[in-house]
Amino acid sequence: MDPSRPPSPPGLIDVATIGEDVPLLEGIRTTRAIRRLAPDPVPRELIRKVVEAGTFGPSGGNRQPWSFVAVADRERRAWIAERYRRTFEEYIAPARKLADTFSPARRRNMESAIHLAETLADVPVHLFVAGWTRRGQPQHQALYPAIQNVLLACRAVGLGACITSVHLALGREIDEYLGLPESQPSCALIPIGWPLIPYKMPVRRPVDDCLFWDRFQR
Repeated sequence: MDPSRPPSPPGLIDVATIGEDVPLLEGIRTTRAIRRLAPDPVPRELIRKVVEAGTFGPSGGNRQPWSFVAVADRERRAWIAERYRRTFEEYIAPARKLADTFSPARRRNMESAIHLAETLADVPVHLFVAGWTRRGQPQHQALYPAIQNVLLACRAVGLGACITSVHLALGREIDEYLGLPESQPSCALIPIGWPLIPYKMPVRRPVDDCLFWDRFQR
């Protein structure tokens, strides 16, 4: 698969083999936040495959505290999207006022986030990641490696995805709608669909700017 071109939704998918040939480091380097997603449906078997990849993330004591709630029903997606958009608008309002001062790259990032908020209802799968608490605290140290695995698996099978936590500003409202108990709160939403933009290597600062040997140096 050419990562410079966005894949079209395939007509017939062999779930067992799709994505299995993507080299690991290539997948890591070309996985980026994709917020422009087609409304075409995604097979449940494919969502199951990327979520299974998530379950291979590490967790302390191999506790595996995660739960995944995949929302595909159109009406339920619309309910979530309306609240997400309203909350996002409050969050992004200060940035909109300063947009003329942003660099082109920062402006593009903002525009893609706005696009996601405006089209979230049409994104075919809203994947919420949750996990039970331990000693009253969320186990993000286990959930975020699982999330990264899901994102990498989406890249491998040709799906677009990103991570957002805007819904957490609503407190328990979304979790209650999903049936999640207080002891198993969500920590992230991963919108998943067929990408409308290509995979490519995102811009990153050089590793030698952030790698230190034996002692941190300013």
